[in-house]
Amino acid sequence: MEGPGPGAEALFWERAGRHMLRFGGRFVPFVPVRAQGSFVYDASGRKMLDFTSGQMSAILGHAHPEIAEVVGRAACTLDHLFSSMLSPPVVDLAEALASHVPGLPKVLLLSTGGEANEAAIKIAKLVTRGWEVVGFAQSWHGMTGGAASATYKAGRRGYGPPAVGSFAIPAPLSFRPRFSGVDWRAELDDSFALIDRQSSGNLAAFIAEPILSSGGIIELPEGYLAALKQKCEERGMLLILDEAQTGLGRTGTMFAFERDGVVPDLLVLSKTLGAGLPLAAVLTSRKISDVCDARDFLFYTTHANDPLPAAVGCKVIEIVVRDGLAGRARAIGARLKEGLLALKSEYPWIGDVRGRGLLLGLEFIDEPAGRRRSAAVLSDAVTERALALGLSANIVRAGFSGGVMRIAPPLTVSEDEIALGLSLLGRAMREVA
Repeated sequence: MEGPGPGAEALFWERAGRHMLRFGGRFVPFVPVRAQGSFVYDASGRKMLDFTSGQMSAILGHAHPEIAEVVGRAACTLDHLFSSMLSPPVVDLAEALASHVPGLPKVLLLSTGGEANEAAIKIAKLVTRGWEVVGFAQSWHGMTGGAASATYKAGRRGYGPPAVGSFAIPAPLSFRPRFSGVDWRAELDDSFALIDRQSSGNLAAFIAEPILSSGGIIELPEGYLAALKQKCEERGMLLILDEAQTGLGRTGTMFAFERDGVVPDLLVLSKTLGAGLPLAAVLTSRKISDVCDARDFLFYTTHANDPLPAAVGCKVIEIVVRDGLAGRARAIGARLKEGLLALKSEYPWIGDVRGRGLLLGLEFIDEPAGRRRSAAVLSDAVTERALALGLSANIVRAGFSGGVMRIAPPLTVSEDEIALGLSLLGRAMREVA
């Protein structure tokens, strides 16, 4: 942007309209030129409290000084290499990740979550010799071929057939049960009975998020992952857990699956691992790695095991552990959830508050007393008013009438910033009401 002078912002949007290709809805009417901590700023100095951590990634806030120092140093020493070369930061990060996930010591570093899910799916197909992949009907795993075929929340129409053997089952959501009086165990049994009927006998993997974020902050109930892992083992499938948004402390533990005591066959990390920089990882067991080696697993890509993002990932893990950010997310997330529940008690068009740690969601429902306003109208109005007041949060459309406001501030967010965010959101709701 050219500066805060008259007409500068209008000129920016005119240029953007001429050149920028839309890729998923409209652009937000705010033009950031810098960011610091939990805030982003435009050229006039107006600040926006970032309750989405960028694209759900900046868990250490923006412009963290230690991350900036690592980036500067790595850019001057080792930034990018021939893909078959291994550098110290890459091995250091692999070792650090393996130390936090006993049982998954083998690591491949990539750039994005979609790319890493693609690699995990290819590994599962190679190892099992199957090609059928099952996911949740509300899932989002990426925009590349295999990952997109396992994504059911959006983007399935207009692009030709997905990968052969793509199946989906419903994710359990107690606020919106599919059948009255049927618990998640019976629903899971029924879902896999249908999968067994449809399968050609070539099941390779189930891919799941412990909390489906873009699907509407759907948290898998305690015990679900263990039951899901058992279903996979009974069928010779591998369990892939996509912790793009839940990994590295956001839910109150280092990884969300730790609550259930279940270790997946393949763990995919992205978003939070780079704290805003493009970095992803696939972790798996030595047994699976040995099969990959024997069968010549191929995922040769330009930015595999790049040293600069790997150095950043090492620092991110160091800070999350050193500063106790998982425990902090648990404690401050409870404070945030308490505030959201208070808003729910005041506004009848907030139907549910759910999530864990600092990954929370507000589901909007139609306004009572004659359905004066639809949930979609309400959620959009609240989101737009909050943005105008200085709070950035976003609505994820997940097949629910009004969608879910996704709230995920950085793990470094302060108590005062939590209070400010709740105040701004409450003011937006009052003004809409």
